[in-house]
Amino acid sequence: QVQLVESGGGLVQAGGSLRLSCVVSGLTFSSSTMGWFRQAPGKEREFVGAIAKSDGRTYYGDSVKGRFSISTDNAKNTVYLQMNSLKVEDTAVYSCAASAVFVQAMSYAQNYRYWGQGTQVTVSS
Repeated sequence: QVQLVESGGGLVQAGGSLRLSCVVSGLTFSSSTMGWFRQAPGKEREFVGAIAKSDGRTYYGDSVKGRFSISTDNAKNTVYLQMNSLKVEDTAVYSCAASAVFVQAMSYAQNYRYWGQGTQVTVSS
């Protein structure tokens, strides 16, 4: 049984930083593709970023490029989303997602089979 558990969300002022974690179990972590998505109230789900474990390539949504970064710790089966220079418009529920295999089109949510429950990030002005 595959499980993804996010943590690290919370309230932060604009300009601040947060690091989200997603612990993965039940999946061959080393061959997977891990993604982060977010959804704000009344808005559609938005791709944040992803990492392909097979070769370490990363891909980010335009709205977060240069501010967010994804990394992994294979020993802990954990993927991280480091968020810097946070803006009010980054407020959303952030969810990690996993595919058991390499995903070419990393920004498409339908390519990920497994999802975490999400963690709330609120950025105040």
